[in-house]
Amino acid sequence: MARIVAADDDDGTPQFYSMELNSISSVSDSTLGQLLKNVSDVRKLAIGDETPVHESFNQDNDDDNLMQTVPFVLSFDNLTYNVSIRQKLTFRDLIPRRKTEDPELAQTVTPPNTKTLLNNISGETRDGEIMAVLGASGSGKSTLIDALANRIAKGSLKGTVKLNGETLQSRTLKVISAYVMQDDLLFPMLTVEETLMFAAEFRLPRSLPKSKKKLRVQALIEQLGIKNAAKTIIGDEGHRGISGGERRRVSIGIDIIHDPILLFLDEPTSGLDSTSAYMVVKVLKRIAQSGSIVIMSIHQPSHRVLGLLNRLIFLSRGNTVFSGSPGSLPRFFAEFGSPIPENENRTEFALDLIRELEGSAGGTRGLIEFNKKWQEMKKENNRQPPLTPPASPYPNLTLKEAIAASISRGKLVSGGESATATAATTLTVPAFANSIWIEIVTLSKRSMLNSRRQPELFGIRLASVVITGFILATVFWRIDNSPKGVQERLGFFAFAMSTMFYTCAEALPVFLQERYIFMRETAYNAYRRSSYVLSHAIVAFPSLIFLSVAFAATTFWAVGLDGGPMGFLFYCLIILASFWSGSSFVTFLSGIVPHVMLGYTIVVAILAYFLLFSGFFINRNRIPDYWIWFHYMSLVKYPYEAVLQNEFSDATKCFVRGVQIFDNTPLGVLPEGMKLRLLDSVSRSLGTTISSSTCLTTGADILTQQGVTQLSKWNCLLITVGFGFFFRALFYFCLLLGSKNKRR
Repeated sequence: MARIVAADDDDGTPQFYSMELNSISSVSDSTLGQLLKNVSDVRKLAIGDETPVHESFNQDNDDDNLMQTVPFVLSFDNLTYNVSIRQKLTFRDLIPRRKTEDPELAQTVTPPNTKTLLNNISGETRDGEIMAVLGASGSGKSTLIDALANRIAKGSLKGTVKLNGETLQSRTLKVISAYVMQDDLLFPMLTVEETLMFAAEFRLPRSLPKSKKKLRVQALIEQLGIKNAAKTIIGDEGHRGISGGERRRVSIGIDIIHDPILLFLDEPTSGLDSTSAYMVVKVLKRIAQSGSIVIMSIHQPSHRVLGLLNRLIFLSRGNTVFSGSPGSLPRFFAEFGSPIPENENRTEFALDLIRELEGSAGGTRGLIEFNKKWQEMKKENNRQPPLTPPASPYPNLTLKEAIAASISRGKLVSGGESATATAATTLTVPAFANSIWIEIVTLSKRSMLNSRRQPELFGIRLASVVITGFILATVFWRIDNSPKGVQERLGFFAFAMSTMFYTCAEALPVFLQERYIFMRETAYNAYRRSSYVLSHAIVAFPSLIFLSVAFAATTFWAVGLDGGPMGFLFYCLIILASFWSGSSFVTFLSGIVPHVMLGYTIVVAILAYFLLFSGFFINRNRIPDYWIWFHYMSLVKYPYEAVLQNEFSDATKCFVRGVQIFDNTPLGVLPEGMKLRLLDSVSRSLGTTISSSTCLTTGADILTQQGVTQLSKWNCLLITVGFGFFFRALFYFCLLLGSKNKRR
């Protein structure tokens, strides 16, 4: 009887289910489709599905042939990675050089300036083991981890990375692996349990019930040893939360929620004390023993941590100076001529010796050559045979079949549903665990929960808008309909509409703070970039409604704007549209600019240009032709023209009557009687009657004077809203093109 391991039990622990196989030879030669059917049958029994199982099982059992854990061996050969270094421009470079007729000599005059980060690195490890990459700063530890994790652009890295002898494809690697960055990138106001639960929502299949996902999270919390901190927030500089060691384990837990086969970690113990570092590596050891391959870089492990490691690779400036087990370190350095003292930490001694050699005249060349001879000698003496999978009832499994069989044991929770549901001859796994709508809902829920626990951020923003509105309301209190009142209205509208955009500058740090969380999560297809863009807009919009109503209510009646209830409604809509387009514009810039201060500088400068070309300071008809394009690109132009039309659209309302025509001119200081006589003279000259009550300027005249004649207020509103969607689309393309998360 053969046993297949499944992990569908309620407590999340592996359970064995007995299934009868035709014969060992027939299974080993079976197609992947048949194997996946068998896996599907196991899962049906695990969850109590009464659907008939496939007929590929018979009653002839052989209790001696027990299905063992499917082994995985990761090997990498001759990994080489070079990067170009920009040469500093000197005065000699500016002097023209005489061309040489010898092409070979011409090539040697200016050789390409490159630096080798990895130089023919080879090694192998298997499931159940932890391989640690050690070396001084700049030795190439992180680069090697990135190379193995496919985080170096295709074509830049030379060499091969294989799993069970087959070259790993990028799509397959994304599904079966996880990468834990050096920095702890977490939402500060979420609890440990919430953080892992959201990771489960992203990475586990949509068909898995929420109760099962909660059980998986609880099992992972137990595995990580953070049960006591499950209800504690992550915390940041301003909020007390979990400890550094617990934070690091949560970061690991996020990426292993789907139980990957390959786990890469970039210095997971960096910045931790010895006890916390030991606890982290101990967790990694348990993960490895569950059937995963764990590869990590580490700076200087303690004696206790060293006891948990299975394989070591020491690097020096991109070259391998030692590769083997921790137990072989003393003999290696003894034969090299530098024996390790008995009471000294082996890795500390090795790293100190490597640093000393790096500072010497010959460098580490001698140690590199000795390591090559050592490896050759070990192979000749058969002391260190190459890793091969142990004896298995299924020696002929391909990599895809091995992955499918591993899924049957409970590995790769996110890929299991799809893998077992198909009877195809190839392993098909979904690019994303969930549909775009589930991703949007989950992302929105997480962002809202994180923001709701920081109400002071929205409170400060609301207060700034209300205070600005209050100041404007008191400065422009009850503006009359005189010529001076018209100028004051124009000034109020220009300042008010530009304020909407300047207020949106606070959205700049939002994505900059989430940038690396986003890059980490999308690197392994936790969700689509389009889902993030849409959820980002959905989460931001409700707060914009509150801000719009608050500003409109503070200023509309206090300033004495026209239009009544419908005018107030349009006033609210155009303010909301301004907030929307301004927020989208700033969000787009945050996808381009990597630094907050630089971003603020660019935002303030561009918004100033938008205000300059809005039509308030200089009329559209007076803008030079070579700058008119900027007038139509100005985000302030369209809200400004919309509120002007909302204010001055009443044809029956007069703003200049009789002698008011002399206001804002040097004649305005004359006595009232003199103004009437002048007005009478003008009337006789024009051959018409102009009295002190004659309307000379209506709202339509003001709009014509301001050059607001091309678009209606509703068209201006639609264009402003359209700008918001346009910049959101640009933000999406920035994320699509600028977050590849790979070295060049």
